[in-house]
Amino acid sequence: MSSLFDSTPPPPLAEALRPKTIEQVIGQTHLLASGKPLNLAFASGKPHSMILWGPPGVGKTTLARLSAKAFDREFIAISAVLAGVKEIREAIEQAQQNMAQYGKQTILFVDEIHRFNKSQQDALLPHVESGLFTFIGATTENPSFEVNSALLSRAQVYVLKSLSTNELGQLFIRARELAMPDLQFEDSAIERIIAHADGDARRLLNLVEQTHNATLNPSASVKIIDQAFIENALSTQARRFDKGGDQFYDQISALHKSVRGSNPDAALYWLCRMLDGGVDPRYLSRRIIRMAWEDIGLADPRAMQLANDAALTYERLGSPEGELALGQAVVYLAVASKSNASYKAFNAARAYVAQDQSKPVPHHLRNAPTKLMKDLGHGKEYRYAHDEPHAYAAGESYLPEGMTEPHWYEPVPRGLETQISEKMAFLRNLDQEAKKK
Repeated sequence: MSSLFDSTPPPPLAEALRPKTIEQVIGQTHLLASGKPLNLAFASGKPHSMILWGPPGVGKTTLARLSAKAFDREFIAISAVLAGVKEIREAIEQAQQNMAQYGKQTILFVDEIHRFNKSQQDALLPHVESGLFTFIGATTENPSFEVNSALLSRAQVYVLKSLSTNELGQLFIRARELAMPDLQFEDSAIERIIAHADGDARRLLNLVEQTHNATLNPSASVKIIDQAFIENALSTQARRFDKGGDQFYDQISALHKSVRGSNPDAALYWLCRMLDGGVDPRYLSRRIIRMAWEDIGLADPRAMQLANDAALTYERLGSPEGELALGQAVVYLAVASKSNASYKAFNAARAYVAQDQSKPVPHHLRNAPTKLMKDLGHGKEYRYAHDEPHAYAAGESYLPEGMTEPHWYEPVPRGLETQISEKMAFLRNLDQEAKKK
């Protein structure tokens, strides 16, 4: 006879549905389909150290556990969030014991490997090299930056992807059959759950479990789950977003390139994705100003003005009203004439100055506020441009002696820079005429 004291609670749905074989895994077909890297590795029966890199809830832990079964190895799992040198030492001792007592090698799985510092990661190296255990690490961060190069060189990196809508749909069917086989779901309700999951299998299973718990309320008397029930049962979605991580920089890159590519819809999409993910709008304001300078420049000087106005508007209004100004600025920048001529000229000038020697300022360009400076020739023979025809001192040089005109700034034939190009051509012609005299 069972009692309250010897009964065990049922496992969470995510654990109950964890795949027992490779064939049961949903998603990651680019790695697990026939002829793909992990499929071939599992079929060979020869394990190798690897790092599984991908967002949360895509099966990193599951694949690590299944690899132990596929390779017939003992399995030890530690979390870098909680573990330290003591836990690493205990894992090494357990692996040695597995080899001594059972003659079996071990797979050591380190979840969140990026949380280990350099010395902790280095502690694994001798035992990976000796073959005491096969190392499998899981990380949501770019291993190029977060994993020591020595450890990284000994492990194959596999990139895992978020689950697609179809794959989440397959997982939902499994979850419903196990948790709520007698309930019917409207298509709109299923779509809402999948949208809430945002590519995360674990989140989807937790949402299904949350929905199931909501139906247990005696007052609910639910037979059919519709979208309204889902909206009431589920908490507000927290977008998966890693502030300061790869997703952050990938999305700001996508926003910048959408503006540069003159696609206002894509630019708005990435702007709203980042706002929805919790990015500081002030950071976005700075980046929008940078886009105006780098990609529009003098082809449309209003872009810079509008970008600055949007930043000031956000400071005055805050969210959400101020975000409208950022959206308007992004749209304007996307449709504005494009030029990177000023940006290229600035970079070229900076690069030249960085490697060049410090050339003296020509005497005619020097300041002469005192009699001594005038006696030394400062400002002598300087030509005041406003007193010259066209307000231009044709043939005058403004660069250090011996330095040829670099022509860093070359306007593009778009927007206002078309007129700037015409004026510069006119002034250069005046220079040529002056030199003939």
